[in-house]
Amino acid sequence: MYENRIYIPQPTPFESRLMTKYAHPESEGFGKRLARLRKSAGYTQEQLASELGISRRRIAYYEAESDHPPANLLADLARILNVSVEQFLSDGPVTRKTRTTLSPRLERRLKQIERLSPKPKQQLLSIIDTFIEAEQSRTGSRS
Repeated sequence: MYENRIYIPQPTPFESRLMTKYAHPESEGFGKRLARLRKSAGYTQEQLASELGISRRRIAYYEAESDHPPANLLADLARILNVSVEQFLSDGPVTRKTRTTLSPRLERRLKQIERLSPKPKQQLLSIIDTFIEAEQSRTGSRS
């Protein structure tokens, strides 16, 4: 009277079972974009981690293993790397924001210089002046 039926699902293509981050190899993804932006801004993983107050291992993880941005760090990452959050998350081309203020990295260093005692501060400023003058004479520009 009743028939025993066994449900056997139809096999699905392998690609459709993959997570989204593997389904679109042509998209750059968050990790690769972070690494590219970090390098183009001149930061090492260690320096970026220091700016964010996290470990270098977390930066390495975000760049290599994670395709999902850390929400709690996203605004700080965008600010430090000088891009908007929207550009950071999109697949489109990234254009750097025009800075009207100092970079966080330079600002932090200047604050450290300000805390030095007078003699080391003067020596450091003298070295900086030497580099600036050499660059200006090399390029022929004065500012």
